[in-house]
Amino acid sequence: MSELILFRHLDIPDINDLDVYLANGGFKGLREIVGKKSPQEVVDIVKASGLRGRGGAGFPTGVKWSFLTPDVFPRYVVINADESEPGAFKDREIMERNPYQLLEGIAICCYAAQAQTAYIYCRGEFWDLAKELDEKIAELKDRGFLGKKLFGEKFDLEIYIHVGAGAYICGEETALLESLEGKLGMPRLRPPFPAAEGLFAKPTVVNNVETLANLPPIITRGADWFRSIGTEKSSGTKIFSLSGHIAKPGNYELPLGTSFRELIYDNGNGIPNGNAIKAILPAGASAPLLPASEEILDTGMDYESVSKAGSQLGSASIIVMDETVDISWVAYKTTKFFNHESCGKCTPCREGTYWMFNVMQHIKNGEGTFDDLATLNSVAESIVGKCLCALGDFSTMALTSGIEYFQEDFNAHLREKV
Repeated sequence: MSELILFRHLDIPDINDLDVYLANGGFKGLREIVGKKSPQEVVDIVKASGLRGRGGAGFPTGVKWSFLTPDVFPRYVVINADESEPGAFKDREIMERNPYQLLEGIAICCYAAQAQTAYIYCRGEFWDLAKELDEKIAELKDRGFLGKKLFGEKFDLEIYIHVGAGAYICGEETALLESLEGKLGMPRLRPPFPAAEGLFAKPTVVNNVETLANLPPIITRGADWFRSIGTEKSSGTKIFSLSGHIAKPGNYELPLGTSFRELIYDNGNGIPNGNAIKAILPAGASAPLLPASEEILDTGMDYESVSKAGSQLGSASIIVMDETVDISWVAYKTTKFFNHESCGKCTPCREGTYWMFNVMQHIKNGEGTFDDLATLNSVAESIVGKCLCALGDFSTMALTSGIEYFQEDFNAHLREKV
């Protein structure tokens, strides 16, 4: 098993206790930079590490920080803990089992961004976890790791918890910012981007939980160490949330570039009941599904390789489907999900998700014709690239890839037009 960077709780069971975290190098990274390195030096270390955003887009983290509008203050750091992607459950485990590494990572990010305030935006269903994080934050303040003049230097920091209301759209960073400001969770028109006008119209960094939890070991062990893990363009480890038809579902922290085959068979113990694997959703409902060919199973799970295979790694919520699954049912469920979760701001998304679900429901009920497949592809084409955020694009992906690779599953429900 590879070294655990984020899931240290598997090696150190009580690391969610502050004294245990401190005894195992906790807050060493923060101490190494506050008053000893400039914010720009920290940004440069993160750039050199090759750390990419773990929330889905995979954008280089240090580069994202460098986009902050210079000499405009105050600045904010917002942590996206709105883990709403179907099949994703990695961020919750970090926050429950290794919370201080996340909180130290937030502090490092704030120092680099020259921000004195951070907000952790938790999905509505995380209300119990939010209460626990509040208690951890209060303990850090009592022990001098948050508050005024940290370590006697000119660096103040406060971290606050904000709980959403369970809307998938608030995982999109600008909709999250709108919600955090007390408005409807709907995406903003960009530009301006959050780095220029984010929370309260001030420069803002928005990063995922898993992304920031990587920062303490990057600071203490160096950018070259982090780059030595994973692939040339996808550095470090990744937490893969494995679910579906799998003997041993769960979260697995593995180097980026690990193959689907290794994750599914070596870590997840394969497919139950001796069934054959049929398809994989590599990013929950938000990317094209992949037929489980030998070539796909041997594909490395990194941003470049999965994209080359015809899908996206995204948040790496890997959903496995065996030979018993009707892919038209998968398309029905995903279109239903996105129709429900569309915020309705963009006409192509609002109307397109409605019609895709309506047609899929028609097919599911045995009332569809072969013409409906052409209609579904046409509606999908009218959505892609025409919305304020990626939800519209996401809503089409399982559907269109399902028709492309498994049209026979759809044909079984269709009849000739009469």
